[in-house]
Amino acid sequence: MSARTRWLLTLCLVQLFIMMVFINYSAVLPALKEEWGMNNTMAGSILSVYQLGYIASGVMLSALTDRLNTRNIFICSALWSATANLLFALYAHDYTSAMILRALTGIGMGGTYMPGIKLVAERFTPNERGRAIGIYVGSLMLGASLSLAVTGWLSSAYGWRIAFIACSALVYLGAALSLAVFRGYRPVVHPKQEKSLASETLGNKSALLMIMGYASHMWEMYGMRGWIAPFFSASLLAHGMARGAASGWAATAAALVIGTGAFSTAITGSLSDRLGRTATISVVMAASACCSFGFGWLINCSPAVAIGFGLIYGFLVSAESPVFSTALTELVAPAYLGAAMGMQSLIGYSLGMISPTLFGWALDLTHNWRPLGNFSVDWGIAFATAGLGGVAGPVFMYLLRRLPESEKMAGGRK
Repeated sequence: MSARTRWLLTLCLVQLFIMMVFINYSAVLPALKEEWGMNNTMAGSILSVYQLGYIASGVMLSALTDRLNTRNIFICSALWSATANLLFALYAHDYTSAMILRALTGIGMGGTYMPGIKLVAERFTPNERGRAIGIYVGSLMLGASLSLAVTGWLSSAYGWRIAFIACSALVYLGAALSLAVFRGYRPVVHPKQEKSLASETLGNKSALLMIMGYASHMWEMYGMRGWIAPFFSASLLAHGMARGAASGWAATAAALVIGTGAFSTAITGSLSDRLGRTATISVVMAASACCSFGFGWLINCSPAVAIGFGLIYGFLVSAESPVFSTALTELVAPAYLGAAMGMQSLIGYSLGMISPTLFGWALDLTHNWRPLGNFSVDWGIAFATAGLGGVAGPVFMYLLRRLPESEKMAGGRK
């Protein structure tokens, strides 16, 4: 195994631990919704406010990696995220306190995810970058899956506060392991560019189209991710399972669904090296959109059918994540890559913040609405709101393919 491969796998392990606080709230959403007397819109807004915290820090911290040592930003952000989640476990007691503490937890994510992608991009050449970033993003998907599973298992046995404390402990472990990633690290110094920061980001039409495609992807993925565990919980409850058991099994099922993304990102990252970035994105997003428009209606079927279809859904909805980030590294000058990633975070996570709240609003709006007799339509309509992003993504990729700049990606393969 080469030194670069060992370094990449170590970074992946670190990021897996850091992700343990990423969607742990989703695993206990049904319980907290009942405990704190929240409706679906309120519960969804707590999902969304995590993205707001990320946006608040992600734009600034990603841009600062062009100027400051990425090591310090990465480690401090991980420690912040762990501490904020620990405070949530100890002090969150109602909707307002949860909103504040969950937003603070999201701030830490801004200094780890995108800076990590930049670290990988600096180490690997364009011909192998898609695969490397795909493996890295796969570790995030696996971490998100374990975030749900571990929280669901521990909360069923010991309560949600103990589960959250355990998640924070694992993030602290990840921060400690990151010292090995940065051993001997020296920031890459890029030559001064003739173009200004504004022209390389705001004036870069091809990069903006890629960012808008990424934002569409985030809309679909975060709507789905935030509500997949509550969906399975509702399905199990409808089929007679007790609430406590339903929450635990729902978290496990959701973890399996989201965990399939750990495999799909590595596969699509490698495929995009050969087939091209925009083509790979377009095909995968079209398929995931079909899943979004169909999945919610399975609330009327057995949980086993929903879980089986959900595994396909989870595989597709995450698959294109690394391809967007890889493509951006090929469309922006290296000296401004951090700033471009900050803009990608701003736009992408802004839509990722809105999507779960709109999803919850759609659930509230259509609750107990049964125009087709005993056939439930609320979850079908709610998941369709996520599918709107899956439809928009290929449109932006079509527009990008018409630009000559798209030839920069994957050696001219669009």
